[in-house]
Order: sequence, then C-alpha cells, then structure tokens
Amino acid sequence: MSDLLRKGFHLGLGAAISGKERFEKLLDDAVKEGEVSPSQAREMANNFIQKGEKQDREWTEQSRAKMQDHIRELGFVTKEEYEILEARVQRLESYHEKPEE
Repeated sequence: MSDLLRKGFHLGLGAAISGKERFEKLLDDAVKEGEVSPSQAREMANNFIQKGEKQDREWTEQSRAKMQDHIRELGFVTKEEYEILEARVQRLESYHEKPEE
C-alpha cells in the first residue's frame, strides 16, 4: 500500500514539475517572439505563483477543518480543553491536600 501511495505522490509531483516547466517555456517563447515583455512575463509568473499559494492555503485550511471535525467525532479534546481540565484537577487536588484543621 505504501508503494502505491509513494507512486501516486511521485506522479503528482512529476505532473506539477512538468506543468511548471511547460509554463516557463511558454513564457520564454512569448518573450522571444515579442508577444510579452520580460517584465510582463515575470508579472504573469508571479500571478500564477500567488494563485497557487492562495489555493494551497485554502486547501490547507479545508484539510485542517476536516481533521478537527474527525478528531471531534472520535471524542478527543482540544489542547485548550485539556489545559482547562488539567487546571481544574490541580485545583481539586490542592484543595484535598490541605490539612484539616
């Protein structure tokens, strides 16, 4: 199974690299043919990168939200909830450890 996942990852990575190389070649050819200036080509590349980064952030946030939903469904508590409960237990323990007068 891990071999299948590794091959899938490599396939996706290869497609991404190939797409990047094709995009760079397209821009280089457009500059050589005078269709766009070098600064326009850089701007196009930067816009492409920004869109990719934006999409990555959106996918990351969606993945994080789904993971948190799954964790909740499994009954796990958040770190904040754990810390609140831990403080409460410590207060109760210190209350019961006081010597009775």
